[in-house]
Amino acid sequence: MRRVVLYFPKMADPARGVAVSKDLLPLSLLAIAALPDREGREVVLIDGNLTSESEAQRRVVEACEGALLFGTTGILGYQVADAFRCSRRVKAAHPDLPLFVGGWFASAAPRLQLETGLYDAVCIGQGEETFADLVAAVEAGADLQEVAGLALLRDGELVRTAERPIVGYEDLPNCPWHLLDIEPYRAAQLRGRSAREVERMPTPPGFEGRPFFGISYVSSFGCPEPCTFCCSPGLTHRRWKHLPAARLLDDLCDVTERWGVDAVRFYDANWGVDERRSRAFSEGLIERGVDVAWYCLMQAGSIVRYAPQTLDAMRDSGLYVVGVGGETGDAAMMRAIGKHTPTDANEQATWELDRRGITAWVTYIIGYPHEEERSMMRTLEECRRIAARCVHARPTVWPYRPIPGSALYPAALELGYRPPSSLEEWGTIGEYHLDETWPGKIPAHVARARRLFEHLTTLKLGLPRGRIGWWERRAQRRLESGDLRGARLEAKAFDLYQRLTGGR
Repeated sequence: MRRVVLYFPKMADPARGVAVSKDLLPLSLLAIAALPDREGREVVLIDGNLTSESEAQRRVVEACEGALLFGTTGILGYQVADAFRCSRRVKAAHPDLPLFVGGWFASAAPRLQLETGLYDAVCIGQGEETFADLVAAVEAGADLQEVAGLALLRDGELVRTAERPIVGYEDLPNCPWHLLDIEPYRAAQLRGRSAREVERMPTPPGFEGRPFFGISYVSSFGCPEPCTFCCSPGLTHRRWKHLPAARLLDDLCDVTERWGVDAVRFYDANWGVDERRSRAFSEGLIERGVDVAWYCLMQAGSIVRYAPQTLDAMRDSGLYVVGVGGETGDAAMMRAIGKHTPTDANEQATWELDRRGITAWVTYIIGYPHEEERSMMRTLEECRRIAARCVHARPTVWPYRPIPGSALYPAALELGYRPPSSLEEWGTIGEYHLDETWPGKIPAHVARARRLFEHLTTLKLGLPRGRIGWWERRAQRRLESGDLRGARLEAKAFDLYQRLTGGR
């Protein structure tokens, strides 16, 4: 059987002087490689994040010599552009080789991918079984229209094949970890993490000032939340499929022990939907004596619903950070975006984590289509209350980003949003907190208030100077009192102080 070549694109633009954290493994491609690998097929997986762009493309082109097909993926951001450029190189070197693309962005915008003329088909949504059938169809020379879960371009028209049902993990094998050479990921992390690294893994307890080795892991697919700003509801139909706790423990404990892992970042969209699984997993780690720190994403509604004993077990098993999608501090806006977070749940959930010594990274969004200024200010005020009360919490506010495939995307277009017209342009969209992709939707005074809030919360945590002193205690008092008179002048004074003292 001829080999299958998979390319995981760069997640950060090297031209901006940044690289992505090396704990982020190419999990999406490992997942779709599992079935072909189980059948005995050779799978070559190349991660563009480990080398220069030119070297990654050279390796891919070389691996594609005599291959059956080439596949790539990508989420909104630089991966979209890097996948396109690599595919263009492959097509130029191997014009008869079938090329395919999948992932969140391609699933939401298949026509844009197909109109490049590079790809034979787009895999839509969950890709494991679709990709396995696709490999079989290419090898047999069968019509791709017989493969469910694809988007094709026929005579200029977008054609979707039969919808592919979402399957549970009982139908899927574990990730084929043997396809990865883990040493480059380990070596890069143990050399130390750069301040220019994006998506940086939070430092686990006990590793302050020294390197550690972490990996990412996915234990579920989908999310039951109907959030209108996200493309997941349209692609997953709000289904949530998960690895049972026992199977998750067996696989993860084997990997962490074999590789000597210090920390695990769960990359699930919504890790904590099922409290029974969360508790069984946590208690299982404790019973097995596994010493590993872990980090996951959860909803505030889940956290406040959990029994205290479950949260205690999660903490005792090594949970040290939880990413919480706060989304908004305005009740009417929460209803408008369709999220099921109860009133005050964001603050209550953050407090429950904080009093257990768990850091809550709470992310909010302002500037939704039709959102009023007072709604944005309520969000900032909720963030201030969290920052004032919770020692460990890191609430942050991002500008709204229109995402193709989300329910709010048409409204953004109607209100004047002009999306990029090419894959390379879509690839210029970077980190939420670094780029405002729809300028002018946040009033100037709200934008100033947001910047001031971010300054105060960062300062009170001691991040700019690496310690707590007069400036940091002053920021804490500002957040506690809500009195921001003169705070902008203080922020300018702190900036001057930093430059004069060299950040000491």
